[in-house]
Amino acid sequence: MKTTNRRFLIFSVATISSLGIHAFGEPSPTPQGAVIVEAVGEKETQWKPRPTRPLDSWPGASQLATDSGLNKFGGRFSGKHQATGFFRVEKIGGRWWLIDPEGGEFFHCAVAGVRPLAGSRAQGVLLKKFGSDKAWGDSTAALLKKYGFVGTGAWSADALLAPAPVRLVYTKIWNFIAKFGVKHAGARMGTGHTNFLNKCVPVFDPEFEKFVEEEAKQLAAFRDDPWLLGHFSDNELTFVRGTLKNYLELPEDNSGYIASWAWLRERYGAEAKAGQVNAKDEADFLTLVVDRYYRIVSAAIRRNDPNHLFLGSRFYGPDRRTAEIFRASGPYLDVVSMNWYNTWTPLPETIEMWAKESGRPVIITEFYAKGEDSGLANTSGAGFLVRTQKDRGLFYENFTIALLQSKNCVGWHWFRYADNEPSTGLEDASNRDANKGIVNADYEPYNELLDRMKPVNERVYSLIDYFDKRGGEN
Repeated sequence: MKTTNRRFLIFSVATISSLGIHAFGEPSPTPQGAVIVEAVGEKETQWKPRPTRPLDSWPGASQLATDSGLNKFGGRFSGKHQATGFFRVEKIGGRWWLIDPEGGEFFHCAVAGVRPLAGSRAQGVLLKKFGSDKAWGDSTAALLKKYGFVGTGAWSADALLAPAPVRLVYTKIWNFIAKFGVKHAGARMGTGHTNFLNKCVPVFDPEFEKFVEEEAKQLAAFRDDPWLLGHFSDNELTFVRGTLKNYLELPEDNSGYIASWAWLRERYGAEAKAGQVNAKDEADFLTLVVDRYYRIVSAAIRRNDPNHLFLGSRFYGPDRRTAEIFRASGPYLDVVSMNWYNTWTPLPETIEMWAKESGRPVIITEFYAKGEDSGLANTSGAGFLVRTQKDRGLFYENFTIALLQSKNCVGWHWFRYADNEPSTGLEDASNRDANKGIVNADYEPYNELLDRMKPVNERVYSLIDYFDKRGGEN
């Protein structure tokens, strides 16, 4: 065993085996050079050693040339496939791809929440450091490009970034049913997502469809922009948490109560009782809820912007183990989006299930690790806590390289651009005092993190070819 420092340990195969760690869900032995990173998860109380595969642990991978011959969007082989002037998806040789407006194969390597911080202190720092919002946008776009990112995820300041000399492929998020729930259905903001009444997404409300139709008119302003990848309809909806039993327990005048009891009585007759609900009933009703939501929002999106991709509602948590939501949403989606936490190394078979059930490719829209050395309390958020910024970079390498091994993943979005500011008590409880950013609250980059992100980001296409030739893993 060789110790490079107190917290950064390189283990041989024998050492990993002696620890009883099954490294990556891989069928083959763990190669030498695997790195152990100490981390503690959101729901864990103790630090644990986590086997990690950085780029230089893959034989020959770190010697791959950086991607070249890329077009202005960051796609490769411009003109190889049909160019439509907008992004689309296509499965080629068993692998899903985004196809960019010029016909290039494209992978959306991005950062979410790329926007100035909102607090008065942060606004003063921005003006002192950059001079203006426009200068911030120019500098930030250049920073992302420097480290190999080609785009931005949800909640980004697209209007400030779009005029920058360095252009980025962006996304939009609309929060259709979240806004409707807060305005009309007794919902309130929770920790990381909207808390609907009794966790029931109000898809049966007769006013919901009309609300979406009105809100979706905003999309028409973006329909001709080739730099827009696509639209997210919402974020982290409580589909799985809002069980049939929850709907049956809503107030009697609630549309969800009325619809769920009508559904149950149609299935079991007038004497149906909540106590007789079984697992199949729950699965079938969940399918109905998801289908209704996606049918309504997808129709409104496509009527107002037929040119861009529908990227879904950013599934999360227990959603990822529930085949029904992928099966029900797939016919309406272009890409499945997933916020993926509490997993150190993504397993290809997990992503394969999402793609198989939906019939669509997958984009990971949130993941991150927080550093103990940041000086922040790190009491909020779902990402792993690690010791150092170098360890955050190792987590990024390990996580993203596993995604590249999957032929169903077409992009990832690190969450997020800047650390959470010191808490005011007014913000979402999941976004307080935490080291999630690639820059801190003073807009200073975390160079140790970015220096480990860059080699992977700049070799995305080379690494895809590398793993495809090797049959995915080893």
